[in-house]
Amino acid sequence: MAIAEDTIREALKEVIDPELFVNIVDLGLIYDIKQEDQESGGNHVAVDMTMTSPACPAGPQLMAQSQAAVEKLEGVDEVEIKLVMTPPWTPDRMTEDARDQLGIF
Repeated sequence: MAIAEDTIREALKEVIDPELFVNIVDLGLIYDIKQEDQESGGNHVAVDMTMTSPACPAGPQLMAQSQAAVEKLEGVDEVEIKLVMTPPWTPDRMTEDARDQLGIF
């Protein structure tokens, strides 16, 4: 049974960029979330995410934390976090909350 995408996004908000101190959802790092029902009754969740720069030193940490955050959700059997660099991240992907937090107007 599918989990609401909002529920997955809320779980991903627990993941905080260690350099900017803003969650990865508000930063605009989550590009896509897909789900597939498994025969076991659970879900396979695939998340496409990016980094603020291709050389982001926190990349592996953010991906591991994202996987752990989604795995905690009830009904999730398997999580796949895929790092994508296309399209490149830009500050316009950030929410107003993130811009306020970082002082970007």
